[in-house]
Amino acid sequence: MLNPNQVLRYRDQGFLVLPGFRDEAAVAGLRERARQIAAGFVDRGPPSVFTTRDQARTADAAFRASAETIHCFYEEEAFDAAGRLRRPADQAINKIGHALHDLDPVFDRFSRGPDMAALAAALGLRVPQAWQSMLIWKPPGIGGEVGWHQDATFLITEPDSVVGFWFALEDADRDNGCLWVQPGGQRGPLRQRFERAGDTLQMRTLDDTPWPSLEQAVPVEVEAGALVVFHGRLPHYSGPNRSARSRMAYTLHATDGSAAWSPRNWLQRPSLPVRGLG
Repeated sequence: MLNPNQVLRYRDQGFLVLPGFRDEAAVAGLRERARQIAAGFVDRGPPSVFTTRDQARTADAAFRASAETIHCFYEEEAFDAAGRLRRPADQAINKIGHALHDLDPVFDRFSRGPDMAALAAALGLRVPQAWQSMLIWKPPGIGGEVGWHQDATFLITEPDSVVGFWFALEDADRDNGCLWVQPGGQRGPLRQRFERAGDTLQMRTLDDTPWPSLEQAVPVEVEAGALVVFHGRLPHYSGPNRSARSRMAYTLHATDGSAAWSPRNWLQRPSLPVRGLG
């Protein structure tokens, strides 16, 4: 699946871009399925808003339960002062998570196969386990910023083993909020842990090393169908989308089953068995 030069590049840079990993039909099918899920979603409690600036605000019951369900989370700017949606739901969604890959057949087919199993093995996952999936919408005009972070903050194993698989479902560039990464940043420290104790979730600081500036980062501008894989400690970021185009992407996170899944993880799946990528 990967040649030796690609493996070396991943180990050195902490990320790898694989253009055209999924064909146009598969990508279009996932976009359409996401729209169907959004159109049929009924929020039975207070509207769930997702923001990376205030993790405590997103740590509500719906967020915790989404580890074993499919739940839609809205953009901060999707509501007016009276709490009403300003636009149709499929133009107001921040993300859909976090068990799409296990509970929806379309997302399941997209997420798994011999190609994904071979890729995971080439990246060093001996026993890949797919824990989490997210459809990130980045709707036009109100798509929120995703601040600098490391995926190992949110998916804790001993030792660290998480790998991110980021599929572009639409063209992503600097205008509509593409990814930015710090090449080689995975060799730096893990700065934070997002930890759970009962129904309480909190962000704990481990290291106060500053996050990179954009001058230290590179934009990852890709076309629909591309896959970006990145190391769990690689700092990455995406800016807000103020353009007239959405920037839909699908992210799948896997860990190595030979590493211990921490009871401190926010994401716990007591009723939904974890599966591989094959």
